[in-house]
Amino acid sequence: MDPFDAGAGGILRQPKAVWATAGASVVAFMGIGLVDPILPSIAQGLHATASQVSLLFTSYFLITAIAMLLTGFVSSRVGGRRTLLLGLAFVIVFAGLAGTSGSVGQLVGFRAGWGLGNALFVSTALAVIVGAAAGGSAAAILLYESALGLGMACGPLLGAVLGNVSWRYPFFGTATLMAIGFLCITAFLKEQPKPARKTSILDPLKALGHGGLASAAASAFFYNYTFFTVLAFTPFVLDMTPYRSGAVFFAWGLLLAVFSVLVAPRLQARFGSLKVLGGSLVLLAADVLVLGYGSHTTAVVCTILSGAFIGVNNTVYTELALGVSDAPRPVASAGYNFVRWFAAAAAPFFAPKIEEWTDIHVPFVVAAVTALLGALVVVVRRRALTHEAEELEPRHATEDGVTVFAN
Repeated sequence: MDPFDAGAGGILRQPKAVWATAGASVVAFMGIGLVDPILPSIAQGLHATASQVSLLFTSYFLITAIAMLLTGFVSSRVGGRRTLLLGLAFVIVFAGLAGTSGSVGQLVGFRAGWGLGNALFVSTALAVIVGAAAGGSAAAILLYESALGLGMACGPLLGAVLGNVSWRYPFFGTATLMAIGFLCITAFLKEQPKPARKTSILDPLKALGHGGLASAAASAFFYNYTFFTVLAFTPFVLDMTPYRSGAVFFAWGLLLAVFSVLVAPRLQARFGSLKVLGGSLVLLAADVLVLGYGSHTTAVVCTILSGAFIGVNNTVYTELALGVSDAPRPVASAGYNFVRWFAAAAAPFFAPKIEEWTDIHVPFVVAAVTALLGALVVVVRRRALTHEAEELEPRHATEDGVTVFAN
């Protein structure tokens, strides 16, 4: 079945509950790139350094990573719908509080609370979309990746438009949009069946004992360091107004969305997932290396172009994480995200520090090396990543009360 088919079960023919969850997911992902265009403005407004402001990403993703161990524990006890609403409530409160910050320390703290809410929401949203979607997991994953891409594209744009007035307004805007998402999910999403067995906090860590899932997580860890060096450090290198920076990252996000939803599946069908992933990681390494050493115009072009490789990688990694092991998908996703989000927390902290210790080029050299390390893991562990995935592909399983179909 073609997941792009507008017929029954296609990506465009989904229940209202799925669209409500996907819409809220767009806003959740907007929150990741929202601060990109206004990082210099925040630094100026709060009299902070680049490394201090970069902690907005570090605190956000550090809490997100740790909270991944809690998401299955919570959702298996209170249900997917209540977990989504709890996560949204956290984001609404802490995004609103972030806009009232009087110091960079307060803002970093509020972003940590925001990260907790985002972890509860985002990790549960994929399972809910898979469970409620018509047409099986292929259409559901593409819809989720569409939400991710659209959110990544619109986040910087919203940040630029509102941030041009005041760096505080994007935070208030996010809180407002999430409140709308809260109302939509309340109205359209019915409670999903609870799993027969409650998930423990340690289950995601136990799932990482599976060689294929551990390999996917390790490769994604190195890749995410590269990804978030581009996302969190490049705005300081470009040194542009909020509008110009927002336009750059909007174009970046559009490429991310197009390549994750439209291009990646076609490349996978022709060349296979692991060849596509390895090749895309190598091209991303080359791109960030040129970004670090090129002219300002070259840096802008390479920043936008990186969105294409990131879009392809995101789709392939998501499918690997959900299909390579025999663990329930929410548990496998939590274990995988627990590992990879630590790199998302590390990159925004270390990239400015590396610049302070060396020069502005070296953070991008490090990012290129980590992308190559991600590709190396794919090559070395390809047997674990392919053999076990092939064994699982034909299955039709019921996991956590949700019927899941093979891609």
